[in-house]
Amino acid sequence: MIFLIYILIGIYVAWIYGYITAPLLKRIAEALLAVFLWFVLPLGGSLHIS
Repeated sequence: MIFLIYILIGIYVAWIYGYITAPLLKRIAEALLAVFLWFVLPLGGSLHIS
């Protein structure tokens, strides 16, 4: 539980100081979608978030 709180505080501080931005979160989300839904890509699907 303490580790989770530590990570959440770190994410908050990184967001405040500009190390984490909305475009970065979008790219991370797209990458995670591509990893977990890889089978959609060969079928011609797109996992880009608009």
